[in-house]
Amino acid sequence: MSFIKITEQSSFYDNLEQKPVLEILTEINREDRKVALAVQKTIPEIEKLVTGIVARMQRGGRLFYIGAGTSGRLGVLDASEIPPTFGMPDTYVIGLIAGGDVALRKPVEAAEDNLEKAWEELTACDINQNDVLVGIAASGTTPYVIGALRRARKEGILTAAICCNPGSPVAAEAEIKIEPIVGPEYVTGSTRMKAGTAQKMVLNMITTSTMIKLGRVKGNRMVNMQLTNQKLVDRGTRMIIDELGLSYEQAKNLLLLHGSVKNAINSYHS
Repeated sequence: MSFIKITEQSSFYDNLEQKPVLEILTEINREDRKVALAVQKTIPEIEKLVTGIVARMQRGGRLFYIGAGTSGRLGVLDASEIPPTFGMPDTYVIGLIAGGDVALRKPVEAAEDNLEKAWEELTACDINQNDVLVGIAASGTTPYVIGALRRARKEGILTAAICCNPGSPVAAEAEIKIEPIVGPEYVTGSTRMKAGTAQKMVLNMITTSTMIKLGRVKGNRMVNMQLTNQKLVDRGTRMIIDELGLSYEQAKNLLLLHGSVKNAINSYHS
């Protein structure tokens, strides 16, 4: 089967510059509604991946994301939110972007075209068979991602790809293929739109479900979140009030003493 880049096909809409703002927004929203349905079809593959991640993290493994451009930024974003949300050290979910951290803000010319660079960066992180590597590439053709997935799979590391074109070269290198096919973008080829939204949704699903299965959530609450600001201290305090029936002051003091909702509640019961 020949590889067709659906993400590069012409938009269903034209003469965009002639449309009133309300029509533009309505049409973008109409396209965005397709994203959740596309992601829904990939749930069986996401389940396989999460099951593999949980098993490896339970024995000390890590999750690596690699990507370029929007895809790379989304991976780094998801990784950066794990410590404050779930209280996990920042060594458990690691995002790498072609061109390094400077590429988070500015494009780095030709960084994604290097077939060897991502594996060099992963090697520097001592990636091994306890870890999981997820390549993110809307187009499915990024050399930076292809090279790393190919080498990681040869090394016996669990690999997955998140792509928005079916049967892509990136997905061909991965054991688990997650392909939310969202169709052409509203602005032709602008994969920061539906494709990026689909990737963000999948990443949310991967790490949230993983953290739940690792015991970082109780009931429906982020009981291990880092207390990095007053909003989160207040949220944690109210969780303790709901769980233990203490006054606000008692609950806040207990939280600050023990550093997390989970530790505070466990200490109260011990």
